Amino acid sequence: MNRQASAPLLANEDPRDSFDDQERELLKQESRKQINRERRRMCLCLGLAVVLASAAAITTTYLLTKSTNTFTPGRSRNVIMMVSDGFGPASQTYGRSYWQYKNNYTEGVKTSLDAILIGASRTRSSDSLVTDSAAGATAFSCAMKSYNAAIGVDPYGNPCGTVLESAKANGMRTGLVVTSRVTHATPASFSAHVVHRDMEADIAVQQIGDYALGRQVDLMMGGGRCFFLPNTTEGSCRLDDRDLIKESKDYGWDHVVFNKAEFDELMAKNNKVLPLRTLGLFHPSHMNFEIDRNPELEPSLHEMTTAALATLEKTTSSGQGFFLMVEGSRIDMGAHNNDPVAHVHEILEYHKTIEVVKTFVDNNPDTVMISTSDHETGGFTLGLQSDPDTYPDYLWRPEVISRAKVSTEILTGDLIHFHTANKNNDAINMQGGQESRRRRTHDFIQKQILDRGLGITDATEEEIEYLSNADAIPNDILRFLGHAISRRANLGWTTMGHTGVDVNLYAASSVQNGNRMLDRLRGNHENTEIGDYMSWYLQLDLPSITEKLTKSANKWFKHKSSFAATEHSHSLHEETGH
Repeated sequence: MNRQASAPLLANEDPRDSFDDQERELLKQESRKQINRERRRMCLCLGLAVVLASAAAITTTYLLTKSTNTFTPGRSRNVIMMVSDGFGPASQTYGRSYWQYKNNYTEGVKTSLDAILIGASRTRSSDSLVTDSAAGATAFSCAMKSYNAAIGVDPYGNPCGTVLESAKANGMRTGLVVTSRVTHATPASFSAHVVHRDMEADIAVQQIGDYALGRQVDLMMGGGRCFFLPNTTEGSCRLDDRDLIKESKDYGWDHVVFNKAEFDELMAKNNKVLPLRTLGLFHPSHMNFEIDRNPELEPSLHEMTTAALATLEKTTSSGQGFFLMVEGSRIDMGAHNNDPVAHVHEILEYHKTIEVVKTFVDNNPDTVMISTSDHETGGFTLGLQSDPDTYPDYLWRPEVISRAKVSTEILTGDLIHFHTANKNNDAINMQGGQESRRRRTHDFIQKQILDRGLGITDATEEEIEYLSNADAIPNDILRFLGHAISRRANLGWTTMGHTGVDVNLYAASSVQNGNRMLDRLRGNHENTEIGDYMSWYLQLDLPSITEKLTKSANKWFKHKSSFAATEHSHSLHEETGH
């Protein structure tokens, strides 16, 4: 299962290189396109910020006073916010069913999530029934609805204080653990403030501590190394020459690790915990899907979470507490690719991480864990009518999924590499060699991509011909491969984007009268109410953080942000998850 992602089926280079090169160029282009318009909107709206912040402070102060008056303060309080990006109710059913199949469990055996189901969350943003991850995460972090693409800002583009920042202001420890780029929408919404999610170079600057509040995160792990490297470095996604790895030292980041060996070495040197102010950047872009992950190169989500919890527990003094956000980021990206194989293995890893966190909650007083999703991705269905003229079979074929060895992302990279090599091989392309090239292409696709990669042994001529098209774009290949295996397993997808359905809400607590403490989360809630709950439980003051950000906003956006002369585009989202 843990096939080395950097060693594709028939190549020595990383099959993601073709994606990563395109992705880096797109990321740079995104910093060149429409953000002037967003900045003008922000400048026009900054005048409203003080009024809005004051009104919010009055309202929130009343609500917090009303609620906290009924709460008896205990010892230090901890909140672990778990975000299963793109994970809808159907995906949980799918993950459970596959897990039961692989372990020969009966249908009554519950997953780690099933035992703590408490309600549901409504996911819409301020400007759409169908949210994106940025607005979804901002609803959690700021307890506020905002527009799609908003990162820690209100609907007018003004910065809003986050639960992480407020926790830090209260003297608590803070952490972020993800498998996406750390600059991606969800982690960014807790730790940065920009008007558009594509401004990842600016997000990285703020995350190291170069913004109005200074360094707010004590521990941060994930991918996204390219946004911390100067444009003079190969593989950089930045337009400028800022070396954020070097600069991070000035903001208190004492340790930076790039791979599993460095991660393990640092843990071993510090009695099996990471030191505070450790920055782990384990991939230039997103970390690999769990099914493709090389355990010698990248830690898993549950390994990073285990380390983060051990660190926060050991370094948190009595009465201090911590806030930790953990995201199963690539659950979403597997669904964006309509890849049921990558999707389910990300779900299983998230279940394993939930077990780690539940054990911690059980053993640490006054700790609350919340797990929910920002939205559903893929319009995923357990059941498929592939022929509109024929009544569908009520079947589920988990054995189809179990035969697959790698993600469609890896296989798409392999296929693109093969086609590129064919185009560049003059011997194959010489007149009279076309039939030989055709046979070689068909053989590669049938044996290496479909059979060895996805476990499909009954490929049709039409499927092989489609994949033989050397000019097919990556997204079309991803969709085709994903649907090829989904169809055989009787699974369906309605979109490569998001949907507007409600998502499950889970919670666990070790506090005294824990069930009563979770009553506020029971039932169906707006996503902002999850942010309200965290703020209430930790006794945070988000309006005061918003006020600090607002006072410094003019100076900050004028002098500190590099987006003033740049613009954005949405093109990357199709490849990397929106």
